[in-house]
Amino acid sequence: MDLAESFNGVVINADSMQVYAELNLLTARPSADDEARAPHKLFGMMPAAEICSVGRWVTLAEAEIESASASGLLPLIVGGTGMYIKSLRDGLAAVPEVPDDINAEVRALYIELGGEAFREQLATLDPDAAERLPAGDSQRLTRAMAVVRATGMTLDAWQAQQPPAPALAARYFTISVLPEREDLYAACDARFDTMLSAGALAEVEAFLALGFDASLPAMKAVGVPELARHLSGDISLEEAGEVAKQATRNFAKRQLTWMRNQVTADYVVEGFYGPAHREKTVEAVRAFL
Repeated sequence: MDLAESFNGVVINADSMQVYAELNLLTARPSADDEARAPHKLFGMMPAAEICSVGRWVTLAEAEIESASASGLLPLIVGGTGMYIKSLRDGLAAVPEVPDDINAEVRALYIELGGEAFREQLATLDPDAAERLPAGDSQRLTRAMAVVRATGMTLDAWQAQQPPAPALAARYFTISVLPEREDLYAACDARFDTMLSAGALAEVEAFLALGFDASLPAMKAVGVPELARHLSGDISLEEAGEVAKQATRNFAKRQLTWMRNQVTADYVVEGFYGPAHREKTVEAVRAFL
């Protein structure tokens, strides 16, 4: 928000769960006050019944970046979904679109068989993907099978045949916010308590009542499976909260690892961003521009 207000910026979402309309609280989408302070794009812009693949997001983000630039606004790509950001910067192999009926069949097969048996079937079509991907990664497993079923070629083969290239001739200035792990974990715990107080349980109950396919990405948003177990009477609300907090901490740990291994940051905020960081951060962006 400091950068948006300092440089006439537009905030473009790069969080794979914040794209969905139904989970406002649980995905911690920007508040109405924030959205009143600066334009926000790609937040809550599609139903959870759809899948926002990396390729789809990159196409949408490119359009928003070009629109912002044409209007004299500074595009600010904000979020923690590493593959979104990496694919935007480095490019994405042009894999043909998979027909909706094949995607639906493959997702239904995953639900019917379960992760392990699905991997065994995938191994007959794409042994490398089956070996590499864990049984619980339904999104990438089903993507791998759907591509090979629709095209006769594995995803790896498509990517090797058509090396990625950035679609936009853009220069990026990357800012990483890297708090100490203990402080981050404490914030994860406090964050979930705040969500519960704001009505996250009712939000999940209403979301589940929509009857979406269990294999859809939004159904796996941190907090949804855990609160669903409470709503079904499987565990107490306190237990659901503890499991969800642990899942949040695990996710944050993976994000930190990804940031350190995959991103060369132009500017690093050590600790949580706060008023003490504002002047130096704004100056760093001004120097880049």
